[in-house]
Amino acid sequence: MKSIVAKFFSDDEGMISVSCTKRTCKTRYVKNMAVACIFGMLFVASVSLSGVPVFAESSQTTMLKLDGEKSLQKTVTVMSVPENNVLPWGTVKGMVSNPIQGYPVIIQFFKSIEDDPIHVAQVNLKGDNSFEYKFRVLSIDGGEITHFFEGDYTIKIFKVVNTPRNDLDSA
Repeated sequence: MKSIVAKFFSDDEGMISVSCTKRTCKTRYVKNMAVACIFGMLFVASVSLSGVPVFAESSQTTMLKLDGEKSLQKTVTVMSVPENNVLPWGTVKGMVSNPIQGYPVIIQFFKSIEDDPIHVAQVNLKGDNSFEYKFRVLSIDGGEITHFFEGDYTIKIFKVVNTPRNDLDSA
C-alpha cells in the first residue's frame, strides 16, 4: 500500500510530518466530515429552537398617562419554566404600537410579585417597533447544569407610547 506524507508547520516545534495510507487518510477524512456535519446540524437545531418561547400565558395590559403626550403601557404576564427544561435560552419579545422614539422597553422578572425583581433588562426598539430580549435559562459547564430560572415568574414589560386620543371626533 502506498503511503502519503502530509507536512504541517508548527510555531514552536518547526515542521511536523504525519504519514498514513490512502485508506486510513480517507477514513479519517470521512469521520471528520461526519462529525462536522453532526455538529453543524446540532448548531442549526439549537439556533432554530432558541426562539421557542418559554411561556405562553395570557397577559394583562394597563395604561398610565404620564402627561398630555406620553403614556406608560404596562404588560404583566407569567413565565413558567419546567423543571426538566433543556433549552438554554428564553426570549421576551413583542411589538410596541405607537411608540415614542428614544424610550427603551423595560422588562422585569419577579419570582414573587411581593418581592423585588430578580432580573431587569432594558432593550431598544428595532426599526419595525419590535423588541426582543434573550436571556439565559440554564447553563451547562463541564457537564454541570445550572438553572437560572425554574418555576413560575411574573414578567412586567414597560413601554412608553403616545397617549391615545379618544377625543379626536370632537376636534
